Amino acid sequence: MSRVAAGLWQNLVAVQVYGANTGVGKTVVSTLIGRHFTGRSGRTRWSVHYIKPVQTGPNEDADDRYVARYAGHSTSTLVKFPDPVSPHLAARGAAEIVSALLLLEAHARSLSMGRGSMGVTIVETAGGVLSPGPSGTPQADLFRPLRLPVILVGDNRLGGIASTISAYESLLIRGYDVDAIACFDSGKLGNSEYLEKHFKDMGIPLFELPLIPDVDGCSRQEEVGKMMSYYETESRNGTMYKLGKQILDCHIERLKDMKELASWTKKAIWHPFTQHKSIQKADEVLVFDSAYGDWFQTKHTQKSMENVKEKAASPMLYPTFDGSASWWTQGLGHGNPRLSMAAAYAAGRYGHIMFAGATHKPAISLAKRLLERMENPRLTKVFFTDNGSTGIEVGIKMALRAACKRYGWDGSTEQVGVLGLKGSYHGDTLGAMEASEPSVYNKKVDWYRGRGYWFEYPEVKMRKGRWVVEPPAGMEEEFGPAQYFQDLNEIFDYEARGHSARYEDYIERVLDALVRTQGKKFGALVMEPVLLGAGGMIFVDPLFQQSLVRVARRYQFGSTPSPVEDEQSWTGLPVVFDEVFTGLYRLGRFSAASFLQVDPDISVHAKLLTGGLLPLCTTLASNSIFEAFWGDEKSDALLHGHSYTAHPIGCHVANTSLDEMRVISRGYTWNNYRESWAGKKEKEQGELVQFVGKVMQRKKVLAWSMWSQDFVEKISNHNRVDSVVALGSVLAISLVDSSKSGYSSNAAAGLRDSMLNDLTDDKFAVHSRVLGNVLYLMASMTSRRNHLGTVERVLWAKLG
Repeated sequence: MSRVAAGLWQNLVAVQVYGANTGVGKTVVSTLIGRHFTGRSGRTRWSVHYIKPVQTGPNEDADDRYVARYAGHSTSTLVKFPDPVSPHLAARGAAEIVSALLLLEAHARSLSMGRGSMGVTIVETAGGVLSPGPSGTPQADLFRPLRLPVILVGDNRLGGIASTISAYESLLIRGYDVDAIACFDSGKLGNSEYLEKHFKDMGIPLFELPLIPDVDGCSRQEEVGKMMSYYETESRNGTMYKLGKQILDCHIERLKDMKELASWTKKAIWHPFTQHKSIQKADEVLVFDSAYGDWFQTKHTQKSMENVKEKAASPMLYPTFDGSASWWTQGLGHGNPRLSMAAAYAAGRYGHIMFAGATHKPAISLAKRLLERMENPRLTKVFFTDNGSTGIEVGIKMALRAACKRYGWDGSTEQVGVLGLKGSYHGDTLGAMEASEPSVYNKKVDWYRGRGYWFEYPEVKMRKGRWVVEPPAGMEEEFGPAQYFQDLNEIFDYEARGHSARYEDYIERVLDALVRTQGKKFGALVMEPVLLGAGGMIFVDPLFQQSLVRVARRYQFGSTPSPVEDEQSWTGLPVVFDEVFTGLYRLGRFSAASFLQVDPDISVHAKLLTGGLLPLCTTLASNSIFEAFWGDEKSDALLHGHSYTAHPIGCHVANTSLDEMRVISRGYTWNNYRESWAGKKEKEQGELVQFVGKVMQRKKVLAWSMWSQDFVEKISNHNRVDSVVALGSVLAISLVDSSKSGYSSNAAAGLRDSMLNDLTDDKFAVHSRVLGNVLYLMASMTSRRNHLGTVERVLWAKLG
């Protein structure tokens, strides 16, 4: 979707006229509104402009000519088709939305030149709400980024009640604000009376307009005379004054919201991950009005407008790239209509359903999809929770019970910990915190104890244009010297790298010291595969993680283990993979475990599961884990659950989301990403994803990124950059930080603030998050290369 600002100005009232159907009188309503404001009494001088984005049919019947004749103000038509057919039959792309914004800005600019001027711009659509635009996209989807308030023209004909309500619901589900319904007198049909009551309950007024004069059989001169008289009389009547007041009141209310949201937030809201002492002014709170695709619509702040020319003509809301994928959840674009409709369908069919001892189709469909697509023969059961942190808690509960039962431990009286990786973090609930080492997130939490041991490991990063696997400082003896690779794919080439005896020896020595010498007990290995998210987007050497799993599964953690029943049963320790962040295509593959060629015993998935629309999490487990809770007493069961466990709305949206992402993962766009990151060896051997006709043949799955390889190499050479990580949708830049203050570092904060507050020449910003000295950016699964290229250019410019 094109990058455009939302249509909100201080002195320009912009409205969009949609019709419940074709032929309901949209152009007449547009003319009445325009003529009303040009003739409106009072001290304010009103300037009116009419925009018709798409016009079909002969030029002499064009709506802009009609409006100009009877309303007398300026008009514009952006795309014209001479034949009276649906515009999608002559596909042109979606340039009309950009052109509409430019015309709106031009009107705002003209108003800024004179004091006491106010403007109204009327944007009239073609056909009905879901009539296709020139690109084939329904107009309600095409123009949604502008988020103009709507005047919906109801249908006063037989069957018009249903079409009007349906049109309204189509707009509502896409996030439009319908300010009013306008409907011509329906006589004995009673459409207006019924619709007025229907919409009154929703707080939307209906304005009944007098019937359009019958001009059949009239000469051209008689027709013009009749219509002139109609517009002269009806544009000044009481109904039009009420409609005009409604339009203005809604505009003023929206401006008031934009003005007060930040101050009310500062007064009433306790934000997550925020030191409120650092927020000195309300203007420092970022205000969102809406979002679409990869973009937020955010309110201008005084600081953000400092470098913008013609401030008075600029919309109050500007597009801001969602550089954190909305805290790693957004996968299919904000306001995705397919997800919205899936949610509405499930809400209408089910509402809320409790899940204990019950079932429903969306949950079963989702469980089957996940178990099949994981391609992990160990996983057989799916447990539902609400978010990643609680899903991890469930996984830890499962693993600890299984280990304690097998080794004869009493976890209620004995200290049983977990194994993990330094810098890992698994969530903010108390139990999930216990599975992470002390950090800024948890060390001041009063109940936190930190039950476990967290291994050091080599990291993968690009530095000065070269990929390197680098041991922690001072640990070259344990891990060996830094290893350099030509490209990203070689790091995952385990056949070439071989099993690392050095890694395994180190892990076994540590375990011997912990288990045999110190007598510590461990009930699970918990880790994020490949990339540690909250810890700082740390790319762990996958060969080390593979080695850690291998050792954890063969090591003797208890004195009298029970016999293992089959090859899919866990051994050593249950292996828990936290794929809340890394899974479901975030790194370019359905499961991040596939990068390691390891099948975990428990796997946790959330965030992208619903494409960013609803909270939902699944914890998948093997049968041998499930059987640890098999018993005669209820207390033997996994007594965990939530009010919204497996809620059918979330499950149905997740099914839709996974199907959409699967199609994307097999498409040409992702194939192009893969090809652009293929190493020399793969290109020479043709081991890429190839298309034969319409059939995809995957010869070799590569490690790749949506971010440009040239840009990643270029930025890794910048003097302010220590290293870069790029994999799938993730780009993480570690800035040089002489203070070495880790998560508390402010090295990346200035870059983040500059990208957000200093608008580019074409008036957009980039929203990002930082983790200490690391600034990271994240694409969605639907991100376009040209959009990401634009963000790359902004990032490079702000680095200086």
